[in-house]
Amino acid sequence: MAPRMTRGTVVALGEPARVEGYRLAGAAVHTADTADAARAAWRDLPDGIALVVLTDSAARALGTAAFAPDAPLTVVIPS
Repeated sequence: MAPRMTRGTVVALGEPARVEGYRLAGAAVHTADTADAARAAWRDLPDGIALVVLTDSAARALGTAAFAPDAPLTVVIPS
């Protein structure tokens, strides 16, 4: 049986210099220069997100919320 493909939006969230390049690959970019901005951007993510790519500082700001069972699939960019 072939794997089932999932469709949805990819989001890159974090400091502008680290996430802007993801826009070229078609990701929705949400810039966040502070921990509060990262938490606000995460809270405001729309439904239908397939993957969130976080910078290390955004991941630290979000803590365990980024990896909760009901959260979208989330990865952290190595620093």
